[in-house]
Amino acid sequence: MTPPTKLKALITSDAVSKGGRSGTISDPDGLLSITLGNPLQTGLERRGPNPELLFAAAYSACYHGALLSAAGKLSITVKASTVRARVRLLEDQAGAYHLGIELHAKLPGVSRTDAEAVMKEAHQTCPYSKALRGDAEVTLVVD
Repeated sequence: MTPPTKLKALITSDAVSKGGRSGTISDPDGLLSITLGNPLQTGLERRGPNPELLFAAAYSACYHGALLSAAGKLSITVKASTVRARVRLLEDQAGAYHLGIELHAKLPGVSRTDAEAVMKEAHQTCPYSKALRGDAEVTLVVD
């Protein structure tokens, strides 16, 4: 049996939550200080971003980086691309929560077939996509 390959940490990010979905998020370095909004709590719906919005922002950026890398790997030229992540908070019949995610990519000048290939490759390499396998429903959409 071959021992697992040791992973090298490239960066470490640290955030602290206080008050749950209706509280705040900050980081020890002072780069992030957010008061959360909570669409599930009357009066706090638009007070600030909700956790799913923050996740959508982070996932769209991470996946976009993976998409650009995948395009290079597949020798497909991508310019002026955009990625939109739509994150839904879902509840099953037992009251357990899950995420549903749509990743929309616009790749101007790239055929639908090539765009689908790039998106699928990016989904295999994006760390966020890898972390979500098994529970979250992720749909890839070429816009």
